[in-house]
Amino acid sequence: MKQFTKLVSKSIRHRWARRHSDVQIPKSPKLLVFDFDGTIADTLQASLCILNKMAAEFGYRPLMDSEVKVAREMGTRQFMRYLGISAAHLPKISLKGFRLLHSRIDDVLPIRSMPELLLELRGRGIPMGILTSNSEENVSAFLHRHRLEVFSFTHSSSHLFGKAREIKTILRRNQLSAQEIIFVGDETRDVEAARQIKVPIIAAGWGYNSYRALEARKPQATIECPGQLLEFLPPRKVPATPALTRTS
Repeated sequence: MKQFTKLVSKSIRHRWARRHSDVQIPKSPKLLVFDFDGTIADTLQASLCILNKMAAEFGYRPLMDSEVKVAREMGTRQFMRYLGISAAHLPKISLKGFRLLHSRIDDVLPIRSMPELLLELRGRGIPMGILTSNSEENVSAFLHRHRLEVFSFTHSSSHLFGKAREIKTILRRNQLSAQEIIFVGDETRDVEAARQIKVPIIAAGWGYNSYRALEARKPQATIECPGQLLEFLPPRKVPATPALTRTS
């Protein structure tokens, strides 16, 4: 863990954005809610491969390797228009896509340094949960394989654009206000959902959308590597050392 702390300190570039006076990142959040795909699990390449595999069946064009960089700058709806994906087909595309991903889940790796971050957060006693459009089955299999079962819950929703409603559900179930949690996500739709209900969000610039695309949506902060998240959280509590009693 000491090596992880050193890695964090070397990687920090202080490029976060704090832009909304009405929404502040809580200093001692009662819950961290993470997105899964692209934030915790490096599923980007597998997802693009699966997306292209289904293109002919659902009538859209595949994404070329040379277009990935451009695609990461797009919002979700813009990306759908770019490939010609019909909104009417989204439920079927998502369902089949997650089933195909399940057959590859053993090959999916965590984002670099994410395991160390999650274990450090557990050591700090910060409750964590997952909100994802992926299936609970895929998330559970991934967490079990990589020994990252550190989350209190996994909340799965098949609605691609329904994260604001799902965050509200999480708040209600945990009896928390919007200002008592931090949402961590890597897509523009994550930022848009959080802003809609005034939940503080720290955008993960290593995932599906680029750092620049996320910044353009004005999250409370944008980070470039997992370890930078620690800069916004209270330090690990050090147990008090009992005073020594002198004996004569």
